[in-house]
Amino acid sequence: MILPKVRDPRFVTIRRGGTLTDPDHHLLALWAAACAEHVLDLFESARPEDPRPRRAIGLARAWVRGEVAMMEARAAGGHAMGAARDLRGAARHAAYAAGQAGVVAHVAAHELGAAAYAIKAARAAAPPGGSQASGRLECQWQREQLPEAIRDVVLDDQRLRNDICWSVFDC
Repeated sequence: MILPKVRDPRFVTIRRGGTLTDPDHHLLALWAAACAEHVLDLFESARPEDPRPRRAIGLARAWVRGEVAMMEARAAGGHAMGAARDLRGAARHAAYAAGQAGVVAHVAAHELGAAAYAIKAARAAAPPGGSQASGRLECQWQREQLPEAIRDVVLDDQRLRNDICWSVFDC
């Protein structure tokens, strides 16, 4: 489980009693989609015929544009995670990253799940002895993609949830 026991109000929309604005929620979803897409080839090289992870990423972006309902993006995220179940290693983690990106529309705090699984995918795909370096490079790439408006909150979230995210944010 990569979500905290107590929900951080910064990742709960204002409508639900938190402080997260819709524009920032959208930025979180787009960043999560970018993180997942960055490693998507690790899944697609193992299962080129399975469109579920790519579809989840696409529907996360479509949700941001107002083209699909939250429930559709969330369902696609669940299907992407289903694509991971019988896999191992980098392909599995990449599919989970896509699934997490898809469900950000429903629960914004899944943004960190997309990032964490993408880092795990990069680590798993690394040549022997290169896992930690590959993970750090992926983490640094992700941080370079962070929009300024959400940068501080995401970096703080990484610090707070690093332990439950396999310590992948030590970059």
